[in-house]
Amino acid sequence: MEKFCGLDVHKDSVFMCILSENNEKYEEVFKTLTPDLERLRDTLVDHGVGLVAMESTSIYWYPLWNILESDFDVKLVNPLFIKQVPGRKSDVKDAEWIATVLMKDLIKGSFVPPSIIQQLRRSEQEMDEMLQRCNIRLSNYVSDIGCKSMKKVVQAIAKNHLNPDYLLSLVHARIVRKSGAETIRASLTGTFTSVDIEILRMIVEDINFHHDQLEFCKKELLKLCYQHFNLQMELLVTIPGVKEHAAACIISEIGTDMKFFTSATALVGWTGLRPRNDQSAGKIKGRKTLHGNKYLRLMLVQCAWGASRTKGSAFMARYQRFRKRMHHNKALIANARKLLVIIWNILAKKEPYFAQAI
Repeated sequence: MEKFCGLDVHKDSVFMCILSENNEKYEEVFKTLTPDLERLRDTLVDHGVGLVAMESTSIYWYPLWNILESDFDVKLVNPLFIKQVPGRKSDVKDAEWIATVLMKDLIKGSFVPPSIIQQLRRSEQEMDEMLQRCNIRLSNYVSDIGCKSMKKVVQAIAKNHLNPDYLLSLVHARIVRKSGAETIRASLTGTFTSVDIEILRMIVEDINFHHDQLEFCKKELLKLCYQHFNLQMELLVTIPGVKEHAAACIISEIGTDMKFFTSATALVGWTGLRPRNDQSAGKIKGRKTLHGNKYLRLMLVQCAWGASRTKGSAFMARYQRFRKRMHHNKALIANARKLLVIIWNILAKKEPYFAQAI
């Protein structure tokens, strides 16, 4: 007889309810310390539980997931999905209701990447935080404060080179042409004290330090991917626009086992690249893309832009075809969506990319 368990996870406690198909019920409350969570696992084993479900409550579910995933089929469920299921949730305990909807097969588990994939994902998040901390100030005349022109100017000022004409010579010609030489020269004219120069020098050293850390994280990311997913890395880099670092970032977000995504369409929807179906009375009110994994989406758009500029590729022909009837950004999103479909097929079938009309 199959048994089902619902877990209501809180910061200091976990409410457990085990239900069997003949309506037998066993309930218990555990603390969230590691020995208590291990005792919870042993209790589930003693009762012969097969399926376990828990709500994704903040970050409190992480330790419990790590302890249970090796012994049970665990489902992490969005609380919104449980609330939308019709029933007596307000009249019964949460853990019992979770076990009930699990037994009735009314809920689906969210995608939780394996342990090694979570390690890769943390590396990516740390790199993003480092880049955010590297901002010195925002300029009105450059698109990115981390561009080469901005770095050259800041490093020159840190070395006490304050002549506006000299600083102007370090700025890329395209920026000068766009805004005008006099405007850029005026923006590089300022007053600095010795203390300002020393503080700026420390900022430059801090930026260089974070740059070295960023490069180290990239190397470690590639090292982990080639160590555990060498085949998948070699397959992904066969796609136009996808290089080593992009392939590693993609693997760090979606993993390599496509059983978590039943189809390419499911992966596209999870990423947020599928247009929403907002239609009423035969009229389309909106076709904006869904919300999804913003890190993966950003990487795919960058890869799609590279693929769209690869001469002779099917992505370039597709982009040029779409540009005749839609905006540049929409054409890029369309290519990013197609790119993700190809990635799903490559990882699912373990076959390299081959050029064809798309």
